[in-house]
Amino acid sequence: MKRGKKYKESVKKYNAEKVYELNEALTLVKTLAFAKFDETVELSVKLNLKKSQSVRDTVVLPNQFRGEKKILVFCKAEKEKEAQDAGASFVGAEELIEKVKGGWTDFDVAVATPDMMKDVGKLGMVLGRKGLMPNPKTGTVSFDLKGTLAELKKGRVEFRADKTGVMHLAVGKVSMEAQQVAENVKAVITEVKRKRPIDVKGEFIRTVSVASTMGPGVWVAIKDQD
Repeated sequence: MKRGKKYKESVKKYNAEKVYELNEALTLVKTLAFAKFDETVELSVKLNLKKSQSVRDTVVLPNQFRGEKKILVFCKAEKEKEAQDAGASFVGAEELIEKVKGGWTDFDVAVATPDMMKDVGKLGMVLGRKGLMPNPKTGTVSFDLKGTLAELKKGRVEFRADKTGVMHLAVGKVSMEAQQVAENVKAVITEVKRKRPIDVKGEFIRTVSVASTMGPGVWVAIKDQD
């Protein structure tokens, strides 16, 4: 991969082979960031998984770093007020389904009550492609709209390992205190460990690294997350 001049200069400022303690690694990530915008801090975790195994769940990060989420709720008339009172940006049933079917996706999260999933499932081509399809595994299919939206607004995010066993997740901003981002990282690692498949043998988390959007990756000592 071809790298720019600023990236190459950033790499010279640290030992790219060294494994750092979490707080030290995040302080280094802040130092190595060179973009003019407030870069996102990204966590990468390599898991020891077989092809038949998967790790997917959600976690509420203790320190928020994104603006207000636009939440769409697919529900029937009797649940509309609950969704609106809970802070949903868009609420509806058939009319919203038709709008999304036409390609509209101006929202950050989609939630649905279980009785709507038969119809919402038909939006797979639109929502699935963008990772917006409501799913019981990620807590976005529920009759408890008040509780679901409260968690989403607190900063609940989804983590998911890809086919190669690697998980990527945004955990903060460069402008945040390193300790705040560290708390978010620890929250993610704790939840990932809870999702360890029972038949995994040996080390489950193989490597952990953090990096800013444009900056180089920094290895993190896994033992610091125990």
